[in-house]
Amino acid sequence: MRGGGLWQLGQSITRRLAQGDKKFVSRRCFASEADLRKTVLYDFHVANGAKMVPFAGWSMPIQYKDSIMDSTINCRENGSLFDVAHMCGLSLKGKDCITFLEKLVIGDIAGLAPGTGTLSVFTNEKGGAIDDTVITKVKDDHIYLVVNAGCRDKDLAHIEEHMKAFKAKGGDVSWHIHDERSLLALQGPLASTVLQHLTKEVLSKLYFGEFCMVDINGFPCYLTRTGYTGEDGFEISVPNENAVELAKAILEKSEGKVRLTGLGARDSLRLEAGLCLYGNDLEQHITPVEAGLTWAIGKRRRAEGGFLGAEVILKQIADGPPKRRVGFISSGPPARSHSEIKNEKGESIGEITSGGFSPCLKKNIAMGYVKSGNHKAGTKVDILVRGKSYEGVVTKMPFVPTKYYKPS
Repeated sequence: MRGGGLWQLGQSITRRLAQGDKKFVSRRCFASEADLRKTVLYDFHVANGAKMVPFAGWSMPIQYKDSIMDSTINCRENGSLFDVAHMCGLSLKGKDCITFLEKLVIGDIAGLAPGTGTLSVFTNEKGGAIDDTVITKVKDDHIYLVVNAGCRDKDLAHIEEHMKAFKAKGGDVSWHIHDERSLLALQGPLASTVLQHLTKEVLSKLYFGEFCMVDINGFPCYLTRTGYTGEDGFEISVPNENAVELAKAILEKSEGKVRLTGLGARDSLRLEAGLCLYGNDLEQHITPVEAGLTWAIGKRRRAEGGFLGAEVILKQIADGPPKRRVGFISSGPPARSHSEIKNEKGESIGEITSGGFSPCLKKNIAMGYVKSGNHKAGTKVDILVRGKSYEGVVTKMPFVPTKYYKPS
């Protein structure tokens, strides 16, 4: 789903259901239900009033009984629990697993301390993004990473192709895809307080980007202090057979303040936090430098290269990229993916990649790419929405300040 489409689809479903138009909802969202994969929480979602929609080959909740606006605000004020089990977790093991992975991603994985992680990007030979991923060094011979649901097949094929060549030269690396586990994301200011009721691990000692293997509610979990909302929170990898029980326990311990939350609010939250959605803001033809992710390229990697597309990427770091991802505040209706961006002279300078109405700021926000030189905050632009031009201004991101839990 592209360009704020999740938010837009959620609003459309809400209006149609309010009007009693269940045929539209069935036709638009449920027609291919039999062909879709389901997470182990599917029945739990339906029992809790979720509106299920197709997403990346899965049937996923876009919202529950409350609105996307209310869900977004509740996450920022209290907390949200998301089912993100459609995403693909995998482990790489072996004494050469880091050497292997560093051929495929831009991050300094060797430089990570055990139990810490980083956002990174799989790149192609032209420096474009195959996918973004969160990579954790469990220990020197074990890497845990999570890739996007919509990129699963191509990511796994890409990794497997390069792994075969690496192993043929004597490299020691193997992998395991964690289809036996589910993934929950607990986000918001109450996340740590609520989760602490369910584990003996002292969560105040686990900072943003850190990882541990720990029992939660008596279940063996992989716990990472991370998320996709800009809030403090955790991603919890839990055995499939324990996922529903853990979700129930989290909601119960929150005394109703943490709510089940769908993909619609997740899209609003990540946009407010200025975070990329692959397929919108990151694609095969966009480099990490153009996407504003140069910070994810470690100093050693900039000096040594050694990853796919390094020549293109390192040249862009040295000379500057031809285009840059920026944020916008705009008037009129919310800008959508592929909305054209013009400068004050009427010249086309780029296009929107994600946009929507910010429930927290009560204004339209968007992100997109503009030609370098037009990227400074405060630059006035015109954004075309449905053939009409509306005023916009380049704005620093994140739109809503992030609240990651870091050492003071």
